Amino acid sequence: MESTPPPFDPATLASRLESIVSKSQISTAAEILATHSTDKWYASHPPDVVVFAESTADVSAVLTFASQNQIPVTTRGAGVGYVGGCVPIQGGIVLSTARMNQILGIYPEDGVAIVQPGVITGDLQAAANQVGWDYPPDPASLKECSIGGNIATNAGGPRCLKYGVTRSYVLGLEVVLPDGQVLRTGGRLHKNKTGFDLIGIFTGSEGMMGVITEATLRLIPKPAARAMLAAVFPEFNLAAAAVQNILNSGHLPSALEITDTFTLAAARRRLGADVFPEGNAHLIVEIDGRHAAVESELEELYQRLLSLGASHIQRAVDEAACEHIWKLRREFSYSLRDTGLTKLNEDIVVPRSKLVELVEFARSLEQKTGIPVACFGHAGDGNIHTNLMVENYDDPKVRAHADEALDLLFTWILENGGAITGEHGVGLAKKPWIRQALGETSLFVHQALKQALDPQRLLNPGKFLDL
Repeated sequence: MESTPPPFDPATLASRLESIVSKSQISTAAEILATHSTDKWYASHPPDVVVFAESTADVSAVLTFASQNQIPVTTRGAGVGYVGGCVPIQGGIVLSTARMNQILGIYPEDGVAIVQPGVITGDLQAAANQVGWDYPPDPASLKECSIGGNIATNAGGPRCLKYGVTRSYVLGLEVVLPDGQVLRTGGRLHKNKTGFDLIGIFTGSEGMMGVITEATLRLIPKPAARAMLAAVFPEFNLAAAAVQNILNSGHLPSALEITDTFTLAAARRRLGADVFPEGNAHLIVEIDGRHAAVESELEELYQRLLSLGASHIQRAVDEAACEHIWKLRREFSYSLRDTGLTKLNEDIVVPRSKLVELVEFARSLEQKTGIPVACFGHAGDGNIHTNLMVENYDDPKVRAHADEALDLLFTWILENGGAITGEHGVGLAKKPWIRQALGETSLFVHQALKQALDPQRLLNPGKFLDL
């Protein structure tokens, strides 16, 4: 991976930062630099120094210093991304928000929570649940990922179908701009049409427009009950047709998760052949609401799935049973890793009507390239994780072949009205396809916004806007 030589002296950077923040917040230890050089993607590049911010004032001071001295800064949350988004490809400073991990307040009377960016998503959910409220966004990594990272990537998850992605829950932000200025936009109001939607600009901006230091998030009353059906179908097309049928019949589940043959086979090998009954597709339907409504809807959906060809249906009627099914669902990714192959996790999105065509294309891609493809994910919103399972990925020739396969996949996705990322972001992994994905006019607008806020291009450099 190429990088631009820094216009600063790395040898003196840490000592110079001691005049900005406490020495205990600065590290050049080899193990710290290594940890902060990568995420869950393969790319890696060490920073020259890691600064652990503990306040908005720290972030502002570091960015002011970096701006004055032309030092690249890459912000890092929990580091569990899949696209190299927090890899400091030009070295410089990694600005960690991990220590900014306080829930500053939960206010049911306003329906909001105010948090620092390092708060773990699952911890916020648990805290909201304790007072009878809920924060719906639920990425698969919710026990590890941070709110700041969720906002930076506009993270999703299974419940997006009914409740929407992270952007739907961001009411206000405190953001430190690349030159150190502190911006506050939005607040506790659930409606606010004052000026441009600056919250929308920063949500999903992948750390290239500013550093989020505080978020005001919308909460909703926690549904009184939830229940699930886990159905096995003989063929994938039957499960995909069931997704459309459920929605067309007026149901709006909180989650609709579909799984293909390859993924089911891997799960059976990891968890036991009897965990999932015989069949080539798996569909999870989750509903929530008032107890009587959930009970009635669950029976109606059960009968509907039977009529649509489900060969086996498991009911889950309480929290413990639902969590058991979700635990099995979360094992799918680990099951694929157990194959010994490198999993290239592509979070592509297609129109729901294209689900069967996507899996058919995946099968043809396997035949053409020799690379197995496993599909599973959020059928309700068309966000299907299409995983290329690559052997000997460290071999440059193999990696080049995998990139050719990705090019075929992304080209098909775009030609069929889809998107190359639904929740992971672009980062480094999908940078080669950004021009094709955005188009020239949209790319120009992205570049203009970047130029307006970060003319020195110091914040998270080397990512998809640095073409």
